[in-house]
Order: sequence, then C-alpha cells, then structure tokens
Amino acid sequence: MHRSVLFLLIFTLSLVGAPICRADVSAEQVRSAINKGVEYLKKTQQNGGRWPELPSYDNGVTALCTLALINAGVSLNDDHVKSALTHLRNSEISNRTYVNSLMLMVFCQANPEQHRVRIKELTVWLVNAQNPNGAWGYGNQHVANDPSNSQFALLALQEAERFGLKIDEVVWKRARDYWLARQRPDGGWNYNALEGSTISMTCAGVSSLVISNGKLGNLEDRITNGVVDCCTATAPQEAVRRGLAFLAKNLSIRGNPLTGDKAFYYYMYGTERVGRLLGQRFIGKSDWYRNGAEVLLNLQDGFSGRWVGTSHGENHPPVATSLSLLFLSKGRRPVVVSRMQYGNANSDNWNKHPQALQNITQHIEKRWEMDLTWQTIDIKLANVNDLLETPVLFISGYQSLQLTDEEKDRLVQYVNSGGFLFVEDCCRDEEFDLEFRQLMREMFPNAPLKPLPPEHAVWYADKRIDPRFVGELEGVDVCCRTNIIYSRVDLGCYWELDNPYRDENYPQNIEDEVQQRINIGTNVLAYATNRQLQQKLDRPRYDLTDASKIDVPRGVLRIPKVNHAGGSDDAPNALSNLLLTVQEQSEIRVSTFRRLLGESEELFDYPILFIHGRRGFTFSPAQRQLIKTFIQRGGFVFGDSICASDEFATAFKREMSEIFPDHELTRMPISHPIFSDEFGGFTIRQVTLREPAERESDEPARSTESRVVPNLEALTIGGRTAVVFSPFDLSCALENQVSLECKGYITRDAGRLGVNIVLFGLQQ
Repeated sequence: MHRSVLFLLIFTLSLVGAPICRADVSAEQVRSAINKGVEYLKKTQQNGGRWPELPSYDNGVTALCTLALINAGVSLNDDHVKSALTHLRNSEISNRTYVNSLMLMVFCQANPEQHRVRIKELTVWLVNAQNPNGAWGYGNQHVANDPSNSQFALLALQEAERFGLKIDEVVWKRARDYWLARQRPDGGWNYNALEGSTISMTCAGVSSLVISNGKLGNLEDRITNGVVDCCTATAPQEAVRRGLAFLAKNLSIRGNPLTGDKAFYYYMYGTERVGRLLGQRFIGKSDWYRNGAEVLLNLQDGFSGRWVGTSHGENHPPVATSLSLLFLSKGRRPVVVSRMQYGNANSDNWNKHPQALQNITQHIEKRWEMDLTWQTIDIKLANVNDLLETPVLFISGYQSLQLTDEEKDRLVQYVNSGGFLFVEDCCRDEEFDLEFRQLMREMFPNAPLKPLPPEHAVWYADKRIDPRFVGELEGVDVCCRTNIIYSRVDLGCYWELDNPYRDENYPQNIEDEVQQRINIGTNVLAYATNRQLQQKLDRPRYDLTDASKIDVPRGVLRIPKVNHAGGSDDAPNALSNLLLTVQEQSEIRVSTFRRLLGESEELFDYPILFIHGRRGFTFSPAQRQLIKTFIQRGGFVFGDSICASDEFATAFKREMSEIFPDHELTRMPISHPIFSDEFGGFTIRQVTLREPAERESDEPARSTESRVVPNLEALTIGGRTAVVFSPFDLSCALENQVSLECKGYITRDAGRLGVNIVLFGLQQ
C-alpha cells in the first residue's frame, strides 16, 4: 500500500484553522512568496521540461509542478511552461490515476482547444478506470478502492466537463454513492477501516460529494407547464453538512490534526478545495485562507523560495512547493460576491439556492476574462474588516432576517465604508419584504429605498437589459453611488437554472428569463465593483467612533468636519482613512474620531476644518462668521467635492465668496509647494483621474483612467493659502469606492494628495 506516496501527488482537500484567529498576513507578502516559489520551480526544472520524479509515478511531479505554475499566473508562453506542456503532451498516458488526473487538469487549464485530443483520451481512461462501486484505485495495482485517488479522478473529470466533454451521469452517481457509503457516524471520512476519521479524507469526502451532487441536480423539476417554481423544497445536503461540522470541530493551523504532521502540505492545499468549492470564508470559526497563508509563509525557505516536508513525498521539495503554490494562488482569487449567512446555519432561509453564486461567478469569469471566486460569510463571526474584503454582500431570504442589533450596526458600517448590499426576496415573501424595508428605514433613515429609474447605470452596466425587465430593482443611495440594490424578483433561482452542464435548452420563455436574470446579476456586480477587484487579504480601514464620547490626548491631530445640509457626512470614513495615512507618512499622531461641528466656537480649537459633500447647501450667517474668524486666526480649510458634484462645488465656491467677497478660488500651479515633498508628503506631478466613459446607448458602462496634472484650487487671504479645494473626488476614493459614475482620483493618488494638503495646511 503506497499510502505515503498518495499524500503527495495530489492537491486536494483539508483544513486550516483556529478559533477566531485572524492572521495579519498581507496580499503583498503572499504575492512575494508565490513569486519566490515560482522561481524555485523554474530553477529545478530539468532539460526536456521535466522535474525530478518520484518512483513509480512518472510524470506525476511534472504535471503537479506545471499545474502549480499555471495557477500561480505564469504565462502559457513562458519557456518553462511551454517545455513542460510539450513533454506531457508527447508522453504516453500513464497507468496511474493520480498522474492521469493531474495531466488532465493541466491540459484543461492550458489552452484546452489545443489539447482536445489528449483531454479526450485522458477523460476516457479515467471513466473506464472507475470501479462498479464508484471508486478509483491506483491504476495497475491491486488496490481498487482508494479514496484519495477517487477524489482526484473527480476533480479532473469536473475540469473535463467544464471544457465541454459530457461525462455519463452514471459516473457521478456511482461516485456519490461511494462517498455516501464511506461516511462515518461522526460525519468524517477515513482512509481505511483501521483508522478513525481524518481531516484530509473528510475534505476529500465533502468536496467529492459537492462535485457529484452538482452534476446530478434535477433543476428541471422546478419547471412545470412552462412556469418556474423557485420556492420548491430542496433536498438538504445532509452528508455535506455533517462533514463540514466535523471539519469545524477538528481544525488546527499548527499541524495536520488527527494524523500529526504527516502530509502537511497535502493537508494545507486540500483546505482550499473545500473552502472554494463551498464558497466558505470561514470553516467553523477559522478564516482558513488567511490563517493558512500565514503558516505557509512562515514555513517557506526565505533563501531558495522552496517548501519541504518531513513525510515521504513531501520531503521532495518540488512536491511540497507545488502544493503550497496551489493553496496560495488558487485561494487568493479575488472575491466578486459573498453570500451572507445569518440566523440558523442549518436553515435554507439564507441559502435557498446554494449553487446560485457559483453559477453567476462562473458566468462573470468568462464574461470579464478574470479568475474569480465567491464566498459565504457568517455575519455572526465576521467583523467589519472581514466584510470589507468582499465588494458585494448578497443577502437572500424568504423568512425573517433574524439580525441582532450588533449585526445591523455591522452592516451599516460596512456600507458606510464602501461596501455594497445586493438583496433579494427569493420567494416574494411578505414577511421578508416588510422586514427588509423596515431595516432600511432603521439603518439609513435619510436615504430612502426607491425604484431605480430606467436611466440608472445598473440597467446597462454590463449588458443592456431588456426593457421588459427594467424596473424590477430598488436601491438606496449612500455616498457617491447606489450602495444597496433590492430585488423582489427571485434572481438566485434563475442563476441556478443556468447550469452549464445541462444537455438541453429550456422552453424559450424560460431561456429568456434565465438570461435576463443572469444579465441583471452581472450588471449589478459590474456596477458595484467597476470590474476592479481588490486582492484577497487587503483590508480597508474604517473608524466610525463618535468623537463626542471620547477624550483625545493633547498633542494628537484632530480634524473635524463642518456640518451642513449638502451631505457633510456622506463619506463618513474618508477623513479617518486620510488621517491614518498622514500618521503613516509622518510622525504626527492622529485621532480618527469623527466630529461634526455646526454653529460652535469649538472649531477654533482645531488647526484644520474639513468640508465635503455632494449636494448644494447654504451656511447660516453665524457659520459664515465663525469660519471667517477661524481663517483670520490662522486656520486652514480643506474642501472636497464628493464625486465631483457640480452642485456642491458651486455651493462651496459661493459660500467662500460670501465669506471673503474680494477673493476667489483659483487653480494652483503644479509648481506650488503643495505638490512637493517640502512639508513631508509626496512629490506629485501627475495623478490618475477616473471618470465615466462616453458610450453608445447599447454599450456597457465603463470608466476611463488618464494621467493628468492634479487640479486643486486655493483661496489666498493676506498672502497665505487659507483654503484648498478639490473639484474632483477625493472622499469616495479614500473610502475605497469604485463608482462607475464618479469623477475623481484613484485611491492611491487621492491619499497622496490628501496627505500633502493636510501637511501643508498644518504649516500655514
């Protein structure tokens, strides 16, 4: 029995975790580790495109290394990848399940049309190698029922079907029955009858059932007499649920639980399979990717870039390095949307259509030509920073939302910090609808939920929506865009019906509905993200603390905002994020506590006042006098037009003219010291300006970016620059907003300009 070897050539499932342990690893650190690992594999490649092989598994290591390089982002035109593919293409088909499975996955990901013949040959071999009981063995050996080989065969056949080869349904049914029969009373799986359940084999069982169940779903049962019933009862995936419960109970990031340190890298990369197949941000209470990435980065050899283990097979560095690269690279794919889990975890209220997000993500991947993923995130476990790692939070339900006050507050903070809520009443349930509308009134009392008009960008953000379907969405405007979109029409049901593996088309009316619901989902996600997705592990900062309740020590920089009716707090975290950047760039200690000041002499206690908004406003005579006195005493005003609002800009300039009628705002020349590092900031000569692109009526909404000279305007009083105003948006950029409709600077440049303005203002 070659069990130790089996743990190596495979990249499958297992788990990493620790109760509520959130590692502090960054996307840049992961990117650096991946690059080092890639260079190690390139250096160890031999002539002819091979890597040193393990006994009896010829081409197995080469296939594994090639798969790792491709998933790490190495170009298919890279000489190392090209030579490896040539070698594998010219090699004989193996008699080993592991090797053929790995080779099939390689060819399916590397210009599959060029390898169509080889893909078909390998697929036929794997189908024929399946035993009547649904299992696969090693190949030519006496072991006929091996769970690790079995899961690898399924992973490979799944890739073949994605390519376009139809796999007989009996293959998936046999595989499902095999894994169901092997599940143990505790919900886990084991490798053989002599041992208890293990994490690695439980991951194999869970992922194999997810794959086989996904191929056997009878979605057509929802269609009766040409009508779709989206609220039909669905069979619970009890075996998968029990498997996840076992994993959640037994996770660890410090070793391979239940089996010691045996096959650690196999175990680590296996985690990614469960996490990504099921879209799990947390497994139990473990942020599996963040924690796993921290462990792997600590284990990497800093000099060579390799990883190496202690068990047989993993003591072969190309194997351990490839498994590590697969975990890090596939697990870090940008998240385009996350489903919010709430209430009872075992209820289908929040997850009526479990394949919906997987299908819409696969559609968007092809449409946008990006490698993307989706997740499920539990609102009970996630803090605001966790939520901010997903650009869109999808909330579905047909019963009560069951949110606590703390969870509601978390959602408000998420939206105010640039997050986006995409909500559906999946069964047009009155209870859900009434509760959601009340929730919006509570959370955003000054921003009503209202129908999105036909001219709203969401109707053409990616594809022009058929006029018959326009008008089915409502929204809430927060900051520079609509940040909440609500559908009373079930969308997830139709996304799920768009099963890429179905054999036949639906009736034409249903095909039309499916396509339009897919288009609506794609449009909402395009509108919400501007197709610009942050790297996993990059976390925006937020601070929503009320300064009136906090004592701030002396010697700490505080900047309040001036209260007015034009949206004085519409970007609530912009100033906080800017001050944190100031602190990082300088030695100045800052307070990020938010303070809005109206007709109060308290503003004389601060060196700088911040005024931004997105609508027209008028200061009271008392406010004008206070601001005038503030400036005359040496104070500095920093103004910003949120999303380049002409209405706000006009009001701001009018108010400055009312306060100082003999002075006007004029553009600052690029030679002005505010664009230099003279005051401790940055030398800025050009910045990137994002603005809505011109489009024809049938074209998708897009934004353009151009390098320009920064545009700041100044008001000079008594020979001193007392007011600096940005007519182009800084605030939304500082909140990591990526609006399709907002004209302003990208986040990096907005931060640099903001730092320079603050440091300049402190020295006036």
